[in-house]
Amino acid sequence: MFDTRTAPYAATLLRVSLGIMFIAHALLKYVVFTLPGTAQFFQSLGLPGFLAYVTFGAELIGGLLILGGVYARWVALALVPILLGATWAHIGNGWVFSAPNGGWEYPAFLVIAAIVMALLGDGKYAIVKSRAA
Repeated sequence: MFDTRTAPYAATLLRVSLGIMFIAHALLKYVVFTLPGTAQFFQSLGLPGFLAYVTFGAELIGGLLILGGVYARWVALALVPILLGATWAHIGNGWVFSAPNGGWEYPAFLVIAAIVMALLGDGKYAIVKSRAA
């Protein structure tokens, strides 16, 4: 049964936590690994280094938009390819994210969370609500 009274609050909780997660991962790339270090990691995977900067920008700006509720469902959907890339980057490390170099369970879960956000909607207190397709 779908509880229409609490669903908007559940969507808000998902939106805020997903937004914070994207911002935290952007800041991790900037502060801890540094952007040049992240670019080197991307290159070690066979990806162009500039994608590290694109990923950083998408995570930071996307996270802020999701957190604030600015077209959050569409921004979450737009960030799914980045999460799929993160899943791909960790696939060889095993399932559990506590494995050396991080497994793929967490990024795979975030793919699902972003899709749920896109399907569920922006929730309460969004600045600019998305319209469903």
